[in-house]
Amino acid sequence: MEAKGYTLDGTVDLQGQPVLAVKTGKWRACAFLVGYEAFERMAFYGIASNLVVYLTTQLHEDTVSSVRNVNNWSGSVWITPILGAYIADSYLGRFWTFTISSLIYIIGMVLLTMAVSIKFLKPSCENGVCSKATSTQIAFFYTSLYIIAIGAGGTKPNISTFGADQFDDLNPHEKKLKASFFNWWMFSAFTGALFATLGLVYIQENLGWGLGYGIPTVGLILSIIIFYVGTPLYRHKVRRTRHPAGDLFRVIVTAFANAKLMLPSHPSELHELDQQYYITTRKRRVLHTPVFRFLDKAAIKQETGSVSPSRKPCTITQVEGTKLVLGMAMIWLVTLIPSTIWAQINTLFVKQGITLDRHFGSNFQIPAASLSSFITLSMLVAVPLYDRYFVPFMHKKTGNPRGITLLQRLGIGFFIQILAIAIAYAVEVKRMHVIKVHQIKSPEEIVPMSIFNLLPQYVLLGVADVFNAIGLLEFFYDQSPEEMQSLGTTFFTSGIGVGNFLNSFLVTVVDKMTGRNGGKSWIGKNVNNSHLDYYYGFLLILSTLNMGAFVLAAKKYVYKVESSDEIKEGSCVQMEGKALDLSPLSLQV
Repeated sequence: MEAKGYTLDGTVDLQGQPVLAVKTGKWRACAFLVGYEAFERMAFYGIASNLVVYLTTQLHEDTVSSVRNVNNWSGSVWITPILGAYIADSYLGRFWTFTISSLIYIIGMVLLTMAVSIKFLKPSCENGVCSKATSTQIAFFYTSLYIIAIGAGGTKPNISTFGADQFDDLNPHEKKLKASFFNWWMFSAFTGALFATLGLVYIQENLGWGLGYGIPTVGLILSIIIFYVGTPLYRHKVRRTRHPAGDLFRVIVTAFANAKLMLPSHPSELHELDQQYYITTRKRRVLHTPVFRFLDKAAIKQETGSVSPSRKPCTITQVEGTKLVLGMAMIWLVTLIPSTIWAQINTLFVKQGITLDRHFGSNFQIPAASLSSFITLSMLVAVPLYDRYFVPFMHKKTGNPRGITLLQRLGIGFFIQILAIAIAYAVEVKRMHVIKVHQIKSPEEIVPMSIFNLLPQYVLLGVADVFNAIGLLEFFYDQSPEEMQSLGTTFFTSGIGVGNFLNSFLVTVVDKMTGRNGGKSWIGKNVNNSHLDYYYGFLLILSTLNMGAFVLAAKKYVYKVESSDEIKEGSCVQMEGKALDLSPLSLQV
């Protein structure tokens, strides 16, 4: 295959034929994918950034209800990829799952545009005051939103992994290119988010919600057309396992069935297929690691005839795949609180910003949701700096092609997030002081304090995301078992989703607990007479405790080491799999 110029990893075209390395894949193919990602991010953030404003001003929902509904919808958008990834890995493949889901996404966007544009589908408004929405109007609006969530379930986990598939891991040159893929992939996503928070939010509030939702809808349709133009250039991974998730359950069941058996003294005595099998099938052999030792019992060899066919030993590679998923689950748990911090951007930060002086010059007023554009701007600046300067600089010091390990990258991002929420707490304390000095009581009164006081927390969250958002996406893709990389990346999306649901839960519980017996709720309908500073302080404590838990989890984590990584000098995964202490954070195994 190599002599004929085909890809070394066995990728094929849409008809299942081997593809030539020089004519397919790499950044040439990815150029047709990044357009969709930019427009999809523009659509999502065009909705999410200002949804709390629409719900409170157009549908007349109170603060807690609107925050809860925004979090629940955002959570659904990020949690449905679990189903989309499973369908892709087990049945349809990434290309066709993405194709069907993108059409569902567009249908949802069209319906949502109709919900805010057509007279009988939206509340009637006079002089800027809208009447109460009917149950039919509310049902149509939320149905449109959740159709988008279903569409996102199939697009999110598959478009980024499909892009990563365009690089051959077994080709040293392409593997080096792939090391920068997720940085630049997220760069395109940030570009779409920037247009949404700067342009669409303003259009929605000043020129109409229909136009604000219609623009990204048209953009999505155009991006899908561009995506299909690039079809001849795409590489497709061959599904070599029918139901890859089934191996996970088989390993666990077999390990418990063999619970009373003694493990051999050396891992080489465990069951594994010979190297020729992996060469012939082009599957990746994963080497034994010392973590989760109990699962090794699934690979204990037994004498012929002493075991039923259903209890045949699993291979070391299958056992290690299960270990990888458990290890990623351990890291996933400590990403939930950081995701909860991120959920504040489109909810309480916006409600906070609406109360402040938003004038920029004498006549122009900044939409509160537009301040999140500074998150995107800081990311757009930081990504090239990270990729072009930070990585080469750290590479010289550590020898790691990524500069620092994936978990070190996450740790830095989580630490910066803690600084951001600490600043958010301090700014809210200042806002409450100004409210007290000026004796402001009404929710409509503007606090004489510039909205730009919120700027530092937005910028820091943007810088943090360069480390933790991109790092998480790359970590879960890189560390997933080969046949489960779409499903593996849903650790990233589901973490954000659960973080949104967790924030919805916390907001609801905190409101009920602090507002009972006539007390002042921390998150009341009137944020000028609430205590958001207490809630931010609560999140700061949670984030600090979570950072300690992350360091402990990272120290226990063992990176995946494949047989090809063992052979190839300078492999990124190999270097991360070694027990070297390369960082003052001590996040390495």
